[in-house]
Amino acid sequence: QVQLVESGGGLVQPGGSLRLSCEASGIIFSLYTMGWYRQAPGKQRELIAQITTLFTTTHSESVKGRFTISRSNARNTVYLQMDSLKPEDTAVYYCNAARAANNFWGQGTQVTVSS
Repeated sequence: QVQLVESGGGLVQPGGSLRLSCEASGIIFSLYTMGWYRQAPGKQRELIAQITTLFTTTHSESVKGRFTISRSNARNTVYLQMDSLKPEDTAVYYCNAARAANNFWGQGTQVTVSS
């Protein structure tokens, strides 16, 4: 049974910070590329950050310099540190694990940035 369990979402003021966590089970975590996606109301799901099995990271232009993806293979967990949050960051954030034909998703966690 594969599970990706996200935590850390919530309500934060503009300029604030949050750290999202996604703990995986049922997979050999170190063999999977991990990613964070987000989907705002009325918009397509967007890849915002990715970290490979070799710990190479990629961040979308919209979050570069503000968000940082990281992973702990020992804890089977991928993180998204979000700083300098803006109202346009408001979305449901999803954790993804991908390897070859295998692709798994978390349930999503709401992040709301509002004053």
